[in-house]
Amino acid sequence: MSDQHRSALTPENRAEHLARLRSATADSPLDVLVIGGGVNGAGAAFDAATRGLTVGLVETRDWASGTSSRSSKLMHGGLRYLQMLDFTLVAEALRERDLLIQHTAPHLVKPIKFVFPFFKKVVDRAFIGSGVMLYDAMQSVGRKRAVPMHRHLLHDKMLEVFPGLDGEKAVGALEYYDAQVDDARFVMMLVRSAAQHDATVANYTSVIDYLHEGERVSGARVRDEETGEEFEIHARETILAGGVWTQDQQDLAGADAGLEVLASKGIHITVERDRIPAVPDTGIITQTEKSVLFIIPWDEYWVIGTTDTPWTQDPTDVGATSDDIDYVLEHANAVLADDLTREDIIGVYSGLRPLLQPVKKGGGSGGKSTKVSREHTVMQIEPGLSAIAGGKYTTYRVMAEDVVDFAIKGSQPGRPSLTRSVPVIGAQGHEALVRDKHTIAQRHGFDEIRIDRLLFRYGALLTDVLALIDDEPSLGTPLEHAPRYLRAEVLYAVRAEGARHLIDVLQRRTRLDYETRDRGVAAAEEVAALVGPELGWDDDARRREIETYRDVIAARLDGELTTSDEQAAARIADAPEVPPRR
Repeated sequence: MSDQHRSALTPENRAEHLARLRSATADSPLDVLVIGGGVNGAGAAFDAATRGLTVGLVETRDWASGTSSRSSKLMHGGLRYLQMLDFTLVAEALRERDLLIQHTAPHLVKPIKFVFPFFKKVVDRAFIGSGVMLYDAMQSVGRKRAVPMHRHLLHDKMLEVFPGLDGEKAVGALEYYDAQVDDARFVMMLVRSAAQHDATVANYTSVIDYLHEGERVSGARVRDEETGEEFEIHARETILAGGVWTQDQQDLAGADAGLEVLASKGIHITVERDRIPAVPDTGIITQTEKSVLFIIPWDEYWVIGTTDTPWTQDPTDVGATSDDIDYVLEHANAVLADDLTREDIIGVYSGLRPLLQPVKKGGGSGGKSTKVSREHTVMQIEPGLSAIAGGKYTTYRVMAEDVVDFAIKGSQPGRPSLTRSVPVIGAQGHEALVRDKHTIAQRHGFDEIRIDRLLFRYGALLTDVLALIDDEPSLGTPLEHAPRYLRAEVLYAVRAEGARHLIDVLQRRTRLDYETRDRGVAAAEEVAALVGPELGWDDDARRREIETYRDVIAARLDGELTTSDEQAAARIADAPEVPPRR
């Protein structure tokens, strides 16, 4: 089987992958089974597969459908951790960020410039300036810089760079660089990269029980949520990367020890790009009393957030409240020259950060063995079952290396991680396409904005998308109600990127749920008509997918009018993302 065929997450390939998972018996188990399809689980599967191990990866819903599609979309070193004197963590994150930009994922991670405004001329310039100077110095130790150095901006220059700042409050600023990423697409590309290296992957496949040989976990019993079929997957080692669902899985495994994971909600709003004037690719970062406020340029709009509040409801039902939105608006308006209002908001999204500590059930801390850092924890919660939680998106590769090293140290020694040198799919050949982008754009009638957007979404895999257009020119036209995307991109989401339902396309392969004022509802009919035949939908199935998506959006909009998490969660719980199985 060719690498390209292995990496394509087609409906047919999903059936092949499920058959391979079923064939992992007690006599012929997988080396590693990874549970959870967020960035930690996808990263672990990619890491293990590149070591030459036999690997399975399962996810209850869609890839990155939880926290990993609802972040601030930054690959950053964690400037605020310097205040905590956590130099090791910042150095590690900066090293990983630069590796992504320069080698492993230059098509998915790109530099972005931030302005950090000063409100106290002397104190802020000295305090923030010294912190960013150290931040920059840590990027220059032993390697070529991936982003430019910082610079100080006096008041007038600050307003040249970011005219949208309130010049009566801000007395100057500091300009520095970090990086940004489309989080959901990054995870999907990691899954495809794992599959390219012969990992067996299946979304919409939930763990319903854990297998045991004596006291040792020997795999899992799973259910294909598309058909209802249940079967066993045997594995020498099982890795749990469940994020905010970790405790549910630990309970299912009957573990005596485990990780206590607490959920913290963060929300973001989006507004049109012309609503806040600034030079291109320049954002704002500032601190609030509870969190960090980012005003991030993204495509043709701004992403603004975030909050940091405890979430005690079902993690599946996370949503923003009216108070959350008011909080973000209030803190954005505190630094902007012109106030934003509710009418300026295009979309809202919310996610949960996993905050954790190792605990032993029944009291006490720790487990049979643990590896703890400031940002993530790897722990054996049962023999044969290791768990990882916490961490930063930016350091996913290190976390994956840690948990795979930890899991296989007894069964598969002498297999080091290779992901520092093996790029994410789409990286190889990306630079050549960038050089030829004007020719490609001219041949297909794309403007500069569209070709840059396509290269950032697909990298070298853009040639596969363009091949669809070459075969059927009508696929080169934009969606009627979402012209940011081509019809070919929607078809490609199903033919190669593992989308199984309408919401997968509208919320994660594209981001229409917060890029259009109607949250993607108007585009639902056209998108369903394109993907339905690929997924075997009849008229009734297509109608149910459209109605389900409309209900999801209506529930989230209702939640945004509430004043408590309980109310918002109740609205969202009443509108499941996927139609019931028939």
